[in-house]
Amino acid sequence: MQSLLAFAAPLALMLPMVAETVDAPGEPALAAGTSATQCDASAELDEQPAALNPLSAYRQSSVVRQVRIEQRVVVRIAPAPADARRNLTAEMPQQRAPTTRFEERGKEKCVPLAEIAGVQTGSGNRLVLFLRDRRMISVNLEKACRARDFYSGFYVEKNKDGRLCVDRDRLQSRTGARCQVEAMRQLVEVRT
Repeated sequence: MQSLLAFAAPLALMLPMVAETVDAPGEPALAAGTSATQCDASAELDEQPAALNPLSAYRQSSVVRQVRIEQRVVVRIAPAPADARRNLTAEMPQQRAPTTRFEERGKEKCVPLAEIAGVQTGSGNRLVLFLRDRRMISVNLEKACRARDFYSGFYVEKNKDGRLCVDRDRLQSRTGARCQVEAMRQLVEVRT
């Protein structure tokens, strides 16, 4: 019984629409000797209220509204695992234990977010980004920020170009601190 009702319900809703289109009278022709204004006046008196149709009532009462859809993508950069940091030097030939140190060289304006493999806190207001192509980038945050707030990584809102840039992007730590990137430099290994 329910399947018959489910089949008949849409047909019952469409029936008033079909009746409206079939019963709609055409415009009456003007009789000889009557003017258009007389015809309009008599047509107003002869009009009857339209039949109640739920669909036509809905269409007449519908108000057009504007809908705005915004998209926001936030990228999370997690700390690099200790194994990944150790593997940076694992592929180098093992000789006597040379002491390695890193120097900052060449300013970077932007770094692709997809290339960032991990982050490590540095001293003061510095973070070290580990990139997938085995480069390391030192990031200076604004002076009021501390790198230790970013011990568990950071969030950054993805821009249209998909890059992390100096003087544009703000990093948000998981603890809530928001800091702007002030400078980026590449760290280069120097053997002594």
